[in-house]
Amino acid sequence: MSRYFTEDHEWVDVDGDIGTVGISEYAQGQLGDIVFVDVPEDGKQLSKGDEAAVVESVKAASDVYSPVSGNVLEGNAALVDDPSLVNSDAEGEGWFFKITLSDPSEVEELMDETAYEAFVAKL
Repeated sequence: MSRYFTEDHEWVDVDGDIGTVGISEYAQGQLGDIVFVDVPEDGKQLSKGDEAAVVESVKAASDVYSPVSGNVLEGNAALVDDPSLVNSDAEGEGWFFKITLSDPSEVEELMDETAYEAFVAKL
């Protein structure tokens, strides 16, 4: 499994043609306490860069963009009941949705973990 990041602080773990998408540890830290998450519906068609989800914190509401194109397999229903999972485990149990990649080559335009860490260090 490979993990890639966007400049908007989304991550995608790619396993074959399935991607799991969430926001980075850095992003959840900037947002503060997460109070609400709206994940996309199963079957929703997304293009890379589309608004896919919404995350609200005590500080702000932010859109979460899809880092890849494809069809949503499932949204993380656990976030509806416990949005704080994004704070406690942003890059694990706090994932937002799983997607079937329609163009796996799109990940080549994203940053790997090392490049993302260097990107965040400059912010």
